[in-house]
Amino acid sequence: MPTMTETSVAADLRKRILRSRNRFWRPEDFDGSPDAVTQALSRHARAGDLRRVRRGLYWRGTPTRLGMAPPPHDHLATEVGTTFGTGPAGLSAALALGLSTQVPRRDTIAVPVRAPRNSGPVHLVSRAAATLRRDERLRPAEIALLEVLRDWDSLVEISAADAIDRIAALVDSRAIRLEPLMRASATEPPRVRERLRHLLNALGRPEAATEVRPARSDSVRRDLALTG
Repeated sequence: MPTMTETSVAADLRKRILRSRNRFWRPEDFDGSPDAVTQALSRHARAGDLRRVRRGLYWRGTPTRLGMAPPPHDHLATEVGTTFGTGPAGLSAALALGLSTQVPRRDTIAVPVRAPRNSGPVHLVSRAAATLRRDERLRPAEIALLEVLRDWDSLVEISAADAIDRIAALVDSRAIRLEPLMRASATEPPRVRERLRHLLNALGRPEAATEVRPARSDSVRRDLALTG
């Protein structure tokens, strides 16, 4: 069987990419030599037809005048991490929950495994010790909340009252489920558990707050109220 020339590889790749929308592309999705495919994908990323997510992974979404729109967090979380227990972290988490309007320079994703070596605009952070995130099959929005609780004061730019109202709306819509979140908190750091207890009380769920294991340190319990 004859091998595909670089010209035919580029033509086939271009046709398939430009016809696609809202999907990821990898070099192995195309026939031809790996070098030719990789070079063609890089050219399309530079031209704005694709968004490079990380090495060997590209996204074809909605083209805008500022470039290719990034993939939704739930799509990205599944693609670069694991099926369950993966979601946005840092400013990406606060933005996803509507607790901040700051747009991070690159997306940050927390994965419940050892994070692979990062390259490209996506930063992966390991939460390998938080095993219950995966076991409880937490959704990206639930992961985002746990991540925000790690660094509430630095990430949340709206008032505590507005933030609690926003989270309450997500709970009411079932975008965030409290029961699996409470169970998963057992493998979270003390500061996350303590802030979750404060949050549950603020949401009018004092009985649920008692089911979350408190921090052992008196100073942690005293200093981690939901302020801002």
